[in-house]
Amino acid sequence: MMVAATIRAVLFDLDGTLIDSAPDLAGAGNDMRIARGLAPHPLSHYRPMVGAGARGMVGRAFDVGPQDDAFVALRDEFLQRYEARMTLQTRVFPEMLPVLAALDAGAVPWGIVTNKATRFSAPLVRSLGLMPPAAALVCGDTTPHAKPHPEPLLEAARRIGVPAASCVYVGDDLRDVQAGHAAGMTTVAVLWGYLGAGEPIGSWGADHLAQSPIDLLKLLRMA
Repeated sequence: MMVAATIRAVLFDLDGTLIDSAPDLAGAGNDMRIARGLAPHPLSHYRPMVGAGARGMVGRAFDVGPQDDAFVALRDEFLQRYEARMTLQTRVFPEMLPVLAALDAGAVPWGIVTNKATRFSAPLVRSLGLMPPAAALVCGDTTPHAKPHPEPLLEAARRIGVPAASCVYVGDDLRDVQAGHAAGMTTVAVLWGYLGAGEPIGSWGADHLAQSPIDLLKLLRMA
């Protein structure tokens, strides 16, 4: 892989960028609905809000938010159910495997920066065979701040041992772009992720857009 001399490491968001975790996240929400005698929702109902984590999934499953009295109990149950099933259907996006292989072949270190808590992230990335070879895993509770704060990205750069300005951050959420810019990194927003229900991806201000992992490979060659 040809990467510009100024780019010495690549950092990835986890859910929606490296891995497709939507089936297990949605599955936990539907498990809760079924336990209450309610019909499950299709995956498409949950998928746009996967990036919002438990808040998004509980919201889609029961149409409640943090302002509702029932939310905390539903959120805690969701997290328990998700933890019990989080490796059942979650997979690395197949098209991302050549990207990781190319980075490894080119001796370009890469890491993962996610807002997912260590409780979930660490066993999940191990089960998927991502840690190793990932050079760093920074989770939502690794530093005092989560994305869009830059500190998780800066911590990943420190762990890999490269300047933040020499990193690319790749993600599928506005918070990823905001965190990357705040950390002084080149940002790539990917269109195969979950993307949420907010402003269109083209308005996020990312340095680059990638329609597919193949586009990401091309961007890294051209970076």
